[in-house]
Amino acid sequence: MSENELGAFLRARREAVTPTEVGLPSGPRRRTPGLRRSEVATLAGISVEYLTRLEQGRDRNPSPSVLGSLADTLRLTVEERVHLRRLEKASNGADNPCCSAAPPPALSVRPTVRALVDRLEPTPAVLLNRLSDVLTYTTAYEQIARPLGLLDGDRPNLLRFVFTDERARTVFPEWDRVADEQIAHLRNESPMIDPHAVQLVDELTVLAGAPFADRIEAVPGLPRRSGVERLTHPQVGALRLAYETLALPDVDGQRLIVHLPADDATSAALDRLNGRRPGGLRAVSG
Repeated sequence: MSENELGAFLRARREAVTPTEVGLPSGPRRRTPGLRRSEVATLAGISVEYLTRLEQGRDRNPSPSVLGSLADTLRLTVEERVHLRRLEKASNGADNPCCSAAPPPALSVRPTVRALVDRLEPTPAVLLNRLSDVLTYTTAYEQIARPLGLLDGDRPNLLRFVFTDERARTVFPEWDRVADEQIAHLRNESPMIDPHAVQLVDELTVLAGAPFADRIEAVPGLPRRSGVERLTHPQVGALRLAYETLALPDVDGQRLIVHLPADDATSAALDRLNGRRPGGLRAVSG
C-alpha cells in the first residue's frame, strides 16, 4: 500500500464522475477529466483547500461526515464506500475505537429467552440487541426474512440492512418511515457516548451517506413499539405484518419483535411460506 492510497482513490473517483452525473454543465473548456476540485468541494460542503489536502495526503483524518458527503458527491457504490472507509482507517492508523466505557452489545441469548422464542413457533419473531444485531429468530421469521436478504452475512444487522442494502427500498415500500424508526431505536437504546454505537454511526455515515447522516443528526423521536409493517416478499408478494416490540429486562437493551398477520391475505401467505409447522429456533452463529 502506498503512502497516499486514500487521496489517490478520492482523486480517481473525482476524475471518473462526469459533470452531467451531478447536474452540472459540461463545457468545452475542461482540461481535466471528471469534476474539478472546486465542484466537488462545493457539492460536498467542504473547502477546496481541505479537499486538496485530502487528495495530496496532507490530511489523513477526515471525519465520517466529510467522507459520507464525498461518497454521496462522487456517487460511490456500497462496495466503494466500504473501500473508502478501509482506506481512511488505514491511512490514519486507527484501530477499533471501542473501549471499556460501555460493555459490548450482547451477542448471546439467555437460555430462558431462547426457550421463550422457541415457544413462539410458528409465529415470526426475532431478537435484536441494542445495535439491532440479529441474535436469534424463529423458523417462521427465517421463512420471511432470508429471501429478503435480511439474514445475509455472518452477523446480520437490521439497521445496516435498511441503510446499506440496495434491496431494502424494495423490501420496505414505506422505506422512509422504516429508516426513521431504525434511527429512533438506535438513539433510544444507545446513548451517543457509547463507543460501540459511535463506531456503528461512523461506519453508516460513510456507507449510507446523507440518508443516514441527516437522520442521525436530527432531533430524535421515540420509536414505535407496535404497528403494522408492510413488506414486499419475492415469493408471496405484499405482506402486512402487525408487530409488538417487547423489551427484555436486560441492561443491554435487547428487544423481541413478534409479528402477526394483519389481514387474511397475509395470513394465507405466511401459511404458504412456513406450512404452519412447529419448527426449531434458528440462532446466528458467533
